[in-house]
Amino acid sequence: QVQLVESGGGLVQPGGSLRLSCAASGVIFRLYAMAWYRQAPGKQRVLVAHITSGGSTNYGDSVKGRFTISRDNAKNTVYLQMNSLKPEDTAVYYCNARLPLADYWGQGTQVTVSS
Repeated sequence: QVQLVESGGGLVQPGGSLRLSCAASGVIFRLYAMAWYRQAPGKQRVLVAHITSGGSTNYGDSVKGRFTISRDNAKNTVYLQMNSLKPEDTAVYYCNARLPLADYWGQGTQVTVSS
């Protein structure tokens, strides 16, 4: 059974930092491209950051230079380091694991940026 379990969300002040983690089980983690998406209330789910099985990364325009995605294949975990957080970063953040014929999602973790 495939499971993606996110953690690390919470309430943070503008300008602060958080690190999200997503622990995967039931998959050969090193083969999967991993990504973080987010969904704000009333809005569509959008890509935040993506990392290939080989470690290449790309980011949504709104987070470039502030967020960093990384992976630890030994721990079956992908991370999202979020710095210089803004109120508009408030959303539920979802972890995604993908192969051409497989697509898995975590349950999401809430990030709220507010003073």
